[in-house]
Amino acid sequence: MRKAWMALLAWTLALALAQTRGGELRVAVLAEPPVLDPSASTSQEIPRMLYDNVLQGLVKLNEKGEIVPALAERWEGSPSSLTWTFHLRKGVRFHNGAPFTAEDVLFKFNRARDPRSGHTHPEYYRDIQSVEAKDPYTVVFRLRQPDQDFLFNLARPDSVIGPKGRVEEQKTQPVGTGPFRFVAWERGVGVRLERFEGYYEPGLPYLDRVFFRFLPDPNAQIAALRAGDIHVIGLGVSPEAALTLGRDPAFKVVSGTTTTEITVGMNNARPPFNDPRVRRAIQHAVDKKELIQGVMLGFGTPIGSHRSPGERCYEDLSGLYPYDPARARALLEAAGYGPGNPLRFTFTLAAPYPYERRLGEAIAAKLAGIGVQARLEVVEWATWLSRVFRGADYQMTIIGHSEPHDIGVYANPGYYFRYDSPRFRELYAQYLRTPDPNRACELMKAMQRLLAEDAVNLWVMNAPYIAAMRREVMGWWQNQPTPSLNVTRVYLAR
Repeated sequence: MRKAWMALLAWTLALALAQTRGGELRVAVLAEPPVLDPSASTSQEIPRMLYDNVLQGLVKLNEKGEIVPALAERWEGSPSSLTWTFHLRKGVRFHNGAPFTAEDVLFKFNRARDPRSGHTHPEYYRDIQSVEAKDPYTVVFRLRQPDQDFLFNLARPDSVIGPKGRVEEQKTQPVGTGPFRFVAWERGVGVRLERFEGYYEPGLPYLDRVFFRFLPDPNAQIAALRAGDIHVIGLGVSPEAALTLGRDPAFKVVSGTTTTEITVGMNNARPPFNDPRVRRAIQHAVDKKELIQGVMLGFGTPIGSHRSPGERCYEDLSGLYPYDPARARALLEAAGYGPGNPLRFTFTLAAPYPYERRLGEAIAAKLAGIGVQARLEVVEWATWLSRVFRGADYQMTIIGHSEPHDIGVYANPGYYFRYDSPRFRELYAQYLRTPDPNRACELMKAMQRLLAEDAVNLWVMNAPYIAAMRREVMGWWQNQPTPSLNVTRVYLAR
């Protein structure tokens, strides 16, 4: 009897596997990006849709956050860490039919390291002295000095490679080497992809088509999921919705980790937050655990600096500023704010992101309890990017910094926090240059402590990854070590 049952089970599984290929997956995303090239904009909606699905680099991050081969099948670094040799896959073609060779790698990184090129993060590549092709499938990078983050930077979405010569076209019609090829960007509606038949990994992908639909309204997302108009809400599912959908047998909820630091950004160069006493008062005025329990129903982990618990060399500084309204009032009074002259400022919230908006509203209410008047201002995503992120025209904001391993932004005084610390820049430079991983870890922790002591921002929590989907969706990533709604191995069970 047991043998018959096992045979039936094996037959059922084989039948199920035979039915996993094909179909269209429809995924809701929160916001529409300004362009579709991750090297031309910091919008994380771009890699969520396109990283590894359409666009690939020499290496990539997998679901565990490990750096694994992509267009380079192997690589080696010299003992000095100044020379890195990458051996490229042979027979790879771009979606437009052009062969992928070392010339595409040279074009990409010679442009990326040019600060005049318009590449979003030229600082990732400034230590590259030269990029040379030994032959069509071997590329050698030579560095000016050791760079602790060199390999990680090559795994970032910024380092994806397109056909040589394509720059402006990549912003609206991206061409890559991934398992799916770009089909259309329907403005205001979504992005359509389809299976690339010439993909170099045999048998992948499983799906025929993918449609990333822009749905910024959480209620509209839930309605579309229930109606079957979409299969997946890719991120940002509210805790209440997660609990409700998790009880419905037609759906399932995926809960995992991210590298997203929910950050209350304070403009360190503009009153009132150019005064560290005010920034420290804000820290003491907010009870992070209460926020996470009340707003997020317990989903999320308190943090005290700009790093996530799942990242290497994390230090827990969440208790550095205990909740203490009396201490917050004393610091405000020392800075010249009190009952006769209350602290007033504008708190700018980005419309598409529900976690941040809800937490921002709760923080404003908490600050009101100590006499602080935070005027809430909700702006569209494009406005937030242009005015807050690029122009630093704000006083306080809140956003999720989802890019992994991005503490280096604090070494840039022009970044939208306007944090200008020679000491931090010194620590960051030492971190990059040391060849010793243990010393690098010590320096990483020292940077976290300095940011916390300077109260640059209020880091509320490491955001959970919560996605909801129909029961038939299989193979979805549980964790988000980098922003990527990776559908390479996703299939629809029938």
